[in-house]
Amino acid sequence: MSSKDKVVIVTGGAVGIGRAISLKMAQEGYFVLINVRSALKEAEELKNEIKTFGGVCDILRFCVQQEEDLVQKLDSFVELNPHLQIYGLVNNAGISQDTLLGFMSNEDFDSVMRTNVYGPFYLTRWAIKKMLLKKSGSIVNITSLSGQAGNAGQFNYSASKAALIGMTKSLAQEVGKKNIRVNAVAPGLIETKMIEKLPLKEIVANIPLKRIGLPKEVANVVSFLLSEESSYITGQTISVNGGLFCP
Repeated sequence: MSSKDKVVIVTGGAVGIGRAISLKMAQEGYFVLINVRSALKEAEELKNEIKTFGGVCDILRFCVQQEEDLVQKLDSFVELNPHLQIYGLVNNAGISQDTLLGFMSNEDFDSVMRTNVYGPFYLTRWAIKKMLLKKSGSIVNITSLSGQAGNAGQFNYSASKAALIGMTKSLAQEVGKKNIRVNAVAPGLIETKMIEKLPLKEIVANIPLKRIGLPKEVANVVSFLLSEESSYITGQTISVNGGLFCP
């Protein structure tokens, strides 16, 4: 089966790191299924860009928190495209609700967990069943430096991203014998909207490479982990952080 018949699902795939991953995988020749919740304009712009170089993609709108809706829409996609194989899943969609723990509401905690942990749980459970049938597939979870080292004011976000690392290790052990690999990528300070309110000069001063990372630099690692070039790598978390934290 050629890569154009292999589907890579990218959640939150129209903006930021997700956009870079969607673009990279389309450039690599995969059929990219771009998931969005509300960024429809950005998704359409990305779709048009992918078409300019002959890439193939589609847009699927759902909220990763809503299991019934996402399963229904993904099942419909599979039914309409029986010639395609669900090969890759990139759990990229995520949110943050930053505040000190003493001021954190239940909703601040729950909303982050519903998106950053339950979303990947729902999607991975759906995708893994498709991959097991083919005995082939690769899953990449986008975690964070905060999930590795913690970060003041991000109790909920750090907890959710640490959970993704544990989920990655556990599932890798479950499905390795079926030729399915599961890895994680942990970005540090990357040029996206999520870092706009951070004290960038102070943080950059502590980064050995002395600069902010680019979304495409994360996408390159994700692409490698989804490809056969990484066929003996599973259960790992790859840091893309300029040396800010070395676990």
